[in-house]
Amino acid sequence: MKLLLDSSSSLLFSLLLAQLPVFTSASPVPQRRPSDMDRLSNQTKNLMKLTQELLREHAFDSDVEPHRFRSLPEMSNRSANDLNNLELKPTLSQLHADLKLYEHHFEWLNRVSKKHHHPAVPKLVEMIREIKSLINLLHRQMLRVEAPRLAPATPSLPPHLPYQFDVLQSSHELLQHFKLFCDWAYRAFISLKPKVPAVQ
Repeated sequence: MKLLLDSSSSLLFSLLLAQLPVFTSASPVPQRRPSDMDRLSNQTKNLMKLTQELLREHAFDSDVEPHRFRSLPEMSNRSANDLNNLELKPTLSQLHADLKLYEHHFEWLNRVSKKHHHPAVPKLVEMIREIKSLINLLHRQMLRVEAPRLAPATPSLPPHLPYQFDVLQSSHELLQHFKLFCDWAYRAFISLKPKVPAVQ
């Protein structure tokens, strides 16, 4: 009887040992907490998708008159070749200033769109909310790395837009410009991530 019990115990112990790797592999692997730079790049990517959706919904068949907005950030001097040479603090400061400028432009566009009952108003409101959230997240990262905050530029907005077509053209130009900015900013945040101090 004792031999039978010993054999049963030995068999049960062997079964438990055999199941141990299964139990270990089934336990949840702790997720790596995303850094602020991860959040910045992800949120910028979401903004770019939202911009593309608005452009698709309100696409133009004809050419849009350019240069209605004279105070938007200059994008022609930013190329993919520059991304590897970006410095952390100046780039974060410049992106923050650029986003503040876009925030003013989109708030203006939202006001004139409401007057003309433009169908894009709900998504414009969502876009402004996302821009504000991105600005706050970026400002937090700037504080952590001690990046200076640049003096805000004064936006030069178009005059009164009397017709809905003018609003549509302005929307299209601003969205196209912002799409280019988001694409570059997204790549910039990814390039800057290794340059951020490890302690977040």
